Amino acid sequence: MKASPLVTTPLWHLGALSVTAPVVVTWAIMACMGIAATLLTRRLALAPSKMQTVLELLVTTLDAQIRDTIESDPAPYRALIGTLFLFVLVANWSSLLPGVEPPTAHLETDAALALIVLAATVFHGLRARGLRGYLATFAEPTWVMIPLNVVEQLTRTFSLVVRLFGNVMSGVFVVGIVLSLAGLLVPIPLMALDLLTGAVQAYIFAVLAMVFVGAAAGGAQAGARHRAQGQP
Repeated sequence: MKASPLVTTPLWHLGALSVTAPVVVTWAIMACMGIAATLLTRRLALAPSKMQTVLELLVTTLDAQIRDTIESDPAPYRALIGTLFLFVLVANWSSLLPGVEPPTAHLETDAALALIVLAATVFHGLRARGLRGYLATFAEPTWVMIPLNVVEQLTRTFSLVVRLFGNVMSGVFVVGIVLSLAGLLVPIPLMALDLLTGAVQAYIFAVLAMVFVGAAAGGAQAGARHRAQGQP
């Protein structure tokens, strides 16, 4: 990455809209993921193949992670968390393709992902608690905390943007600088480290999304569990 990640040059214009390289790469990743999902799931069977076994293992692992984090049925959150993890992972690893800049190394992509998490947090909070119950969480433990709780909601979203952007962008810069100075083979260990960093950042982003969504819906879920167990 030679240009500043804060400045993105449009590739072409569609009316008043500017189409940039991160947008093109993002749509290409989404198209590849959609095609792969279609091909991998079109022949599911009761007697699973090796690929279906791997997919079922991944889904089971994801469900276990969601259940341990949110302490609730993972079904309502599986698609959101799984898609976020896979997209961030593939986007981070796209930096290994020659001439491709990962969209997660640009603020606009990270901001869009963080806004998706914010919207999901509000949606699941409203679904679990209702409008009055969700708004009441901003007054916990006392109404004096309302401004701070609102600011916390915004700063958590901002922290998702900064964390993902900083880690991915710095990794791309380091590999690019070493590649320009040392030749083709020397940066290979750094590229392997970039793979690991990309996977870790995808996992952290997905876990934080789980934590935020679980916190928004947690009170109602805990109450439902207590009622199911006959506790007050």
